Amino acid sequence: MNKLSRLIAAAAISSAFVFAQGPGMGRMNGGSPPDAATRVQFRVERLTRQLGLSDAQKASATTIFTEAETATTSARANVSTIHDTLAAAVKKNDTVAIDQAATQLGAINGQVTSVQSKAEAAFYAILTPDQQTKFDSMPQGPGGMGGMGMGRGGPQAMRSRTSK
Repeated sequence: MNKLSRLIAAAAISSAFVFAQGPGMGRMNGGSPPDAATRVQFRVERLTRQLGLSDAQKASATTIFTEAETATTSARANVSTIHDTLAAAVKKNDTVAIDQAATQLGAINGQVTSVQSKAEAAFYAILTPDQQTKFDSMPQGPGGMGGMGMGRGGPQAMRSRTSK
């Protein structure tokens, strides 16, 4: 499997993990989740430590990941509403509404995966061959190399909303 395929696969898998996050995940110090600019900043700082990014690469990475965050903001905003709709449909055993909500979540997941994968590919392209080798040896966890969290979602959030 080539490097880009692994990168795309990691981004796709990460989206599933992101949707599965409970409402408290991704929060720092028990407060509200960090804003997009802070998430990007932390991600670029971590990648700089791990890969030794130059100032020009840091600036490019910040732009790449900020644009990806911006492109997925509206999709993320809809996730919470769709999960609420899904929870209500489950309580009513409304299989049509369940299918509709699941289809909507799948479409959003696809959009987010596409945006994140393109951002990862653009970032990978600015790396030197040495940095790409380091990058390739890094564990590819949720969100690829630093993740772009999504809102509420998944089984934990569903259980907390359906048990009210």
